[in-house]
Amino acid sequence: MRLRRMATAVLAALAMSAAGITATTPVAYGASARLAAYPAWQAWTAYSVGARVTYNGVDYECIQAHTSQPGWEPPIVPALWKPAGGGGGDTTPPSAPGNLRSTGSTTSSISLAWNASTDNVGVTGYNVYRGGSLVTTVTGTTYTDSGLSAGTSYSYTVRAKDAANNLSAPSNTLTASTQGGNGTPGTPGTPTVTGSTNSSISLSWSASSGTVTGYRVYEGGTQVAQVTGTTATISSLAACSSHTYTVKAYNANGESAASGSVTGSTTGCPTGGRMAGAPYLYMGWGDPPNAGTVMDATGIKSFTMAFILSSGGCTPAWDGQRQLAGGVDAQTISTIKSKGGSVQISFGGWQGNKLGPNCSTPAAYADAVQQVINAVGPAVVDFDIENTDEFENYTVQDRILNALKTVKQNNPNVKVVVTFGTTTTGPNSHGVRLINQAKALAVPIDNYTIMPFDFGGGANMYQNTVNAAEGLKNALKSANGWTDAQAYAHMGISGMNGLSDQQEQTSPATWTQIRDWALSKGLTRLAFWSANRDRPCPGGGVTSNCSGIAQQNWEFTKITAGF
Repeated sequence: MRLRRMATAVLAALAMSAAGITATTPVAYGASARLAAYPAWQAWTAYSVGARVTYNGVDYECIQAHTSQPGWEPPIVPALWKPAGGGGGDTTPPSAPGNLRSTGSTTSSISLAWNASTDNVGVTGYNVYRGGSLVTTVTGTTYTDSGLSAGTSYSYTVRAKDAANNLSAPSNTLTASTQGGNGTPGTPGTPTVTGSTNSSISLSWSASSGTVTGYRVYEGGTQVAQVTGTTATISSLAACSSHTYTVKAYNANGESAASGSVTGSTTGCPTGGRMAGAPYLYMGWGDPPNAGTVMDATGIKSFTMAFILSSGGCTPAWDGQRQLAGGVDAQTISTIKSKGGSVQISFGGWQGNKLGPNCSTPAAYADAVQQVINAVGPAVVDFDIENTDEFENYTVQDRILNALKTVKQNNPNVKVVVTFGTTTTGPNSHGVRLINQAKALAVPIDNYTIMPFDFGGGANMYQNTVNAAEGLKNALKSANGWTDAQAYAHMGISGMNGLSDQQEQTSPATWTQIRDWALSKGLTRLAFWSANRDRPCPGGGVTSNCSGIAQQNWEFTKITAGF
């Protein structure tokens, strides 16, 4: 899906230029000056594979073509850059610091400690990050962050570095809070769901700082529980229902600020069944339409919101830039849900700074996904595994697959989908490997979706889509020992309306044929790229905000609503 990514960085660069903003390259405190062998790294700059830059006194080589953005500095995004060779220098990073924890707090400071890293030569220091921004570099394994606001939560990570300026993977993410300045407790940690039944959800959270009498659990503005410890079970809930909670600590002086939110679901959902048809909707480019307007015009009840990427390290954000809550993506999701709809959230895509290569372990990847689930409350999480950095990188493939086991275990009522490319006869060797490895690792994937476009489909997109889907069915049967019906029930199709990058053409009539075939075989997911493009522009070519063919506004979406 190359078209998906190409516009974002270009538009951002143009906006920076129009505003007269000049990107500058920061220099780390304590970095020694030297004569740069290569140009300094710059934000909003196009880099091709093999390009070399200097950043903080270290040379790096580009390993994936991209347009740089703030937060994509070479040591932060190993998916895009590697230390440049030459002279046999040390390129081995230290191990990640362990067990980052808070050892105390005041109204204006938080004290941190962590377990030491190891290195093949020697660790020279630790970078401490607050909210993704570098705060300081220390030589020991403790630090007190001061000058903070009272009664406020902060997020921290730590990375070790060595004498060659190799940086480790980030530590675990720690959320800690200062004490309340008016005598109220500090903010509790963001709760996690520890269990659920048909009628209850159990939560736990980390304790607040300061004097704490107890904790109150809220659903919206309604208090649903009050406890003295750091766990609670909310009962008398409906089966197969989703609920979003926050926690506040209290004492005689009042309540703390609310914790971050967590979304959990009761069990008791019917097994199987189709997911609602859900065209992709992307808020970062392509003249994104108003989701409510499209729902009213077409009857569609779900959208696949794209894409979750890395904003630096293993931190998720919309397109790697926009915050999970409070922005245009969250507002759109709120609109969809207010009209009785649901959302699928897509991770990855064809290009960009993805979480798969940046999260160092399956646990870290699963934690990043959980942050998104907690913020959004999706019905489905879709892992769009593409390109050489994820689909063809088996280390990353396995990292994602192992993480999905944890994601499903912690969110049993959220469907897990993997989406990947195909040939006209079914998955290629990388796709077959993914299917077989999912079986070998016992990953409970609900749906395998293929993308039958940009695949040499030629003039007969209907028949070639059917042929590709039958190839997927055979691969699933071979790996899992399933019947035809069982394989179809785990399959989906994600097409591209109108013209594809390869000039394949899917008309509304062809898309209707594909939908009806999918319904007749019992497939459980149907999507297309994208709602942004579901507008006519005959002769307009492959573009971001229309299909390139003659059609009615939202015609493909209306067809998909019939799935």
